[in-house]
Amino acid sequence: MWTHKPWQGRFLPHPLAAGERLHAYASWCNAVEGNTTFYATPARATVESWAAQTGADFRFVVKLPKAVTHERRLTGAEAELREFLHVMEPLGPRTHALWLQLPGSFGPGDVPVLSDFLRRLPAGHRYAVEVRHRAFFEEPRSVRLLEETLAAADAEWVPFDTVMFFEQPPTSDAERDAWVKKPRMPRRAQALTDRPIVRYLGRDSVDRTVEGWRFWVDVVTGWLREGRSPTVFVHTPDNAEALPLARRFHDEVRARLPQLEPLPEPVPTEPLTLF
Repeated sequence: MWTHKPWQGRFLPHPLAAGERLHAYASWCNAVEGNTTFYATPARATVESWAAQTGADFRFVVKLPKAVTHERRLTGAEAELREFLHVMEPLGPRTHALWLQLPGSFGPGDVPVLSDFLRRLPAGHRYAVEVRHRAFFEEPRSVRLLEETLAAADAEWVPFDTVMFFEQPPTSDAERDAWVKKPRMPRRAQALTDRPIVRYLGRDSVDRTVEGWRFWVDVVTGWLREGRSPTVFVHTPDNAEALPLARRFHDEVRARLPQLEPLPEPVPTEPLTLF
């Protein structure tokens, strides 16, 4: 996302060399979703560049490759997993969680496979799981089964909140595209670990997006008061305003908890001059 074109020249300096773009993004936000790793495992040199551009406290939530989660469905993917973990090593403590986004067809009957997979993962990482089968949100028995499985592995359940997005019909091309691609799931807000992760999808309208996250401001504030360390990712269909929106969300939580550390000051989009 740090190469998102609508941000260039508005929020991030432009042009920037490839080895400087993540550094500029990290002056706006202190976490990023590693979504591109779902489609292909990057070169290790690329990941080394990510580490060089970010401080040790920057958070990567990195998605496992689809070869592991969707094509092999967590079975017989040892070689792909080893390669992925090797490539991610340079991130060190920046790897906040390795993220398993499972397909919508992965249901309660597949939980034993997930349990076995989590048991065999290296203990040096945190893991987070996103599910999209409706049974995990609507059937109490399936909810308990998944919660118990994740708790046994000290893994987090990642909610993807699309409730606000689906409240009204789409009004733009980006919203129409997201309307057919994004999952329509009930909202979930229970943390299983001390590092909950939330993915929130608003609308292209800033006002509607802010209205929809009021729920999460309450929840995140409560988590922080409990001593947890949540990570929240704010999305909109076009993501044009995602950077300032993420900072606005942080500011709203900080207004309730002034002791929360502020985000860094964004790098200027234009070079500084004396006159």
